Amino acid sequence: MSADSLSRVFAALADPTRRDMVARLADGDATVNQLAEPYRMSLQAIYKHLRVLEEAGLVTRPPGPQPRAVHLETEVFDRMNDWIERYRSRAEQRFSRLDAVLDAMRTDEKDAMRTDEKPEREGEGQQ
Repeated sequence: MSADSLSRVFAALADPTRRDMVARLADGDATVNQLAEPYRMSLQAIYKHLRVLEEAGLVTRPPGPQPRAVHLETEVFDRMNDWIERYRSRAEQRFSRLDAVLDAMRTDEKDAMRTDEKPEREGEGQQ
């Protein structure tokens, strides 16, 4: 997925109404009127939201007369997930390295404490 198309997808999903529409379409296709039902906005506003989702490749509407079902294109989410997974893997590697450093620090600290706790031999340290 190109950086430009990825930006369009994330920008489209930045709006809570569009995220809600996507969530509803995850349950199955719906007409524009069905999608519009829960919102207090004009059909024109609904069509604007759908146009943004279409331009991002998140939904499609087949050509033809109304009513047309709006369909969620799930492949886009697979590509988004692949992109996110790359960064999640990198973060996990960094956290693993940090865990190793912290474990080494704890071990060093325990060793230092054991060294400090060794009893002094008789006559040492006294003048």
